[in-house]
Amino acid sequence: MTNSYLAPTVGVTAIPLREVLPWLIFAGLICLLGVYFVGAEQGATAIFKGMYIHEFVHDSRHLLGFPCH
Repeated sequence: MTNSYLAPTVGVTAIPLREVLPWLIFAGLICLLGVYFVGAEQGATAIFKGMYIHEFVHDSRHLLGFPCH
């Protein structure tokens, strides 16, 4: 008796750009917002009063090379 096995076929499905583009734009905006809060949220460009945001992202500011004091 001979056994024959069929190899599974794997098909690659392409994701259309119109489905990916909104997520890429959203991710880009979130990244820009993060860079703003880490790099510029203090002093003259501050949106929020006080130094709460500055103190919250202080260590990441140094890690990424942004000067703050």
